[in-house]
Amino acid sequence: MSKIWVSLYRIPKMDCPSEERMIRLALNGEDQVQALSFDLQQRRLEVIHHGDAAAITGKLTPLGLGATLQDTRAADSATLQAASDSTPDTAQEARTLRVLLAINAIMFVVEMTAGVIAQSTALIADSLDMFADAAVYGLALLAVGRSIKLQVRAAHVAGILQLILALGVLIEVGRRFVFGSEPESLTIMAVALVALIANTTCLLLIAKHRHGGAHMKASWIFSANDVVINVGVIAAGALVAWTGSNYPDLVIGALVGLIVLSGARRILAIKA
Repeated sequence: MSKIWVSLYRIPKMDCPSEERMIRLALNGEDQVQALSFDLQQRRLEVIHHGDAAAITGKLTPLGLGATLQDTRAADSATLQAASDSTPDTAQEARTLRVLLAINAIMFVVEMTAGVIAQSTALIADSLDMFADAAVYGLALLAVGRSIKLQVRAAHVAGILQLILALGVLIEVGRRFVFGSEPESLTIMAVALVALIANTTCLLLIAKHRHGGAHMKASWIFSANDVVINVGVIAAGALVAWTGSNYPDLVIGALVGLIVLSGARRILAIKA
């Protein structure tokens, strides 16, 4: 039996479940990988594996997350036992992920529809963030019992759709900046408040899992970030009402659109 190693990677751009999921998809096809341990706060990843770490590094580098190999050491019994004991309650997590998927999918439709009606790029862009979340949770469920090629294919489909929608939002921001728009501030604030309630619900649902599997920890952080984005959209609606200008709506819409665009680019970098 070959020797087991632990390689520590520093990944500065890893801070949400989309990045965590991309890394899992990228490494699932590597037979030498035995276990993964994520530390999102420190932006670190530990990989327990057989053989040389070069193949692992080769899978991580194209993701564009800035992954660098910091150290490789022989795995001790404590490390192997900790990896063995970290198996989460997958059935319970799957049920939670289904609820999160449903909430985000519904809010994507609601915010997209309201954003078009209210002429709000901020709501439209936030709906894309909901879509990105739904894609993450959907891919997590798809991973169970599926081949790596199917997982990567599904991720690419989601990434292409995110890319098209995000580019559409940024083009629309530019169009409205030139030709003007009249965003309805009350609708923006009301729908963003509903989105805030939805994301807070997701945060509470996943809170009991945040000390479990790495994906659930990442999902908890991702939901917390979504709450901040929702507050930003509400603030944009308030500023539109206060100033009578469409600029706050356009600025928030552009920022969220760029976030979704960056996520789509990273998803499309995943290789089977």
